[in-house]
Amino acid sequence: MSHTAEDIVNWGTFAETRTVLGEAFVRVLGYFREDGIKSVAAIEQAMRERDSAKLVLPSHTLKGESWQFGAERLAALTEEIEVAARHYVEIRQGPEELVEKVVQLRPLFEATLSALESEASPLVERRAQFGARTMGQSQFGRL
Repeated sequence: MSHTAEDIVNWGTFAETRTVLGEAFVRVLGYFREDGIKSVAAIEQAMRERDSAKLVLPSHTLKGESWQFGAERLAALTEEIEVAARHYVEIRQGPEELVEKVVQLRPLFEATLSALESEASPLVERRAQFGARTMGQSQFGRL
């Protein structure tokens, strides 16, 4: 399934988080990358082991960090995995019914991370600033 940045990230939430975190934003986004890679791997491993309990914590972690950055599709998917895994733990059932959702997780995480990092790149800011200066200069003298 193909994902576009517009359908996987709430850019309003992303901008709000960027503003709140200020200079720490890029560092915290780096933590999201590191934690996300670990969480996805742990979820996949728990699925291979058919261990519902081992699905809970990495799903919970990835869900929370995803909401923080406006990664709503990723957050919703990991929330579904977490809630179902908690239920399976309670009823002492394996997570086999979650295979399809877990298979969707890595490509969605990678697409989301790519969109977030692309938007957070200093080059994005420079392009916007350069474009603004260029526009201003090209309009100079035409008023």
